Amino acid sequence: MLLLIEIVQILMNVLVMIIIVQFIIGLLIMFNVVSMSNQAVSTIYSSLNMLLDPILNPIRKIMPDTGAIDFSPLVLIIGLNILQRVLISVATQTM
Repeated sequence: MLLLIEIVQILMNVLVMIIIVQFIIGLLIMFNVVSMSNQAVSTIYSSLNMLLDPILNPIRKIMPDTGAIDFSPLVLIIGLNILQRVLISVATQTM
């Protein structure tokens, strides 16, 4: 059971890293540091969006519209952290 929870935690940490990378690339694009005309940037950003949009879209539907700032990645990261803590709590109580 503990091994399974550790594997889930690793996967959650990888997901958080992907969210952070997508956020940083999005900021770099928004502030014209990198351009979407760059093939590598475009490919990486669109791939990350394809991975994360199915997870983030339900959160975006629930959250109010805040204009240019998208808080759904932050909500997802907080939710994943809460889920990790719950899993750790459950794992320690069963031992």
